Amino acid sequence: GTTWMQEILTLLFSHGDVLPAKTIPNWERAPWLEQIYFREALQDTAARRLITTHLPARVVAPNLQQSKAKVIYVARNPKDVAVSFYHFHHLAKFLPDPGSFDDFLTQFLEGTVHYGSWFDHVKGWLGQRQLLDIFYVTYEELHQDLCGTAQRLSTFLGCPLGPKTLEALEQHCSFATMRDNAMVNYSLIPSEIMDHSQGCFMRKGVVGDWRDHFTPLQNALFNSLYQEKMGDLELPTRWPLA
Repeated sequence: GTTWMQEILTLLFSHGDVLPAKTIPNWERAPWLEQIYFREALQDTAARRLITTHLPARVVAPNLQQSKAKVIYVARNPKDVAVSFYHFHHLAKFLPDPGSFDDFLTQFLEGTVHYGSWFDHVKGWLGQRQLLDIFYVTYEELHQDLCGTAQRLSTFLGCPLGPKTLEALEQHCSFATMRDNAMVNYSLIPSEIMDHSQGCFMRKGVVGDWRDHFTPLQNALFNSLYQEKMGDLELPTRWPLA
């Protein structure tokens, strides 16, 4: 979802010109706040800067509240997040061995994975809706209505969205196109950082892949904790748990 949003915003800001998306790696177009190379990005005085992060609100939000930044928060069904993160652990040499999926799912539910608890992460950023200029969108919405979501994003960002840009979004931001784009698919990352023999970063890009991984018992345990953690929260979008 993060990678997808990076591509969408690149096309919005370039008014449909796909050249930046085809020639500049996404980590240069939208650098990661938590990476050391981000220090160089701080020298960029461009009117519009795209900055990416997975950090929780408690770390970033206090400073954002003192800025004019617009925040786009992409959420996803936590079951699909767990599956995606599990497979990413096999690729990323900077992350620990995930073990079996059952072992990893236990860590995911306990919040002992990288970046902590998914439940706390979502609740933390949703809690900033009255304090920040924030746009909340789900991975599932991007799948269901990419153009409609792009229209809402353009309004939020004050960035005109013409027919040329919409056409470019539909073509360039499809999963197949992003999967084959070396500026997006992380194939340029050295093998000492990502073990490409373990699979592709752009793996499936589907909704509901968790159904091919969860056992009935794992699903029941997950649903129980989800209701405990999120049941009273007024979420803009609720995910099907069945």
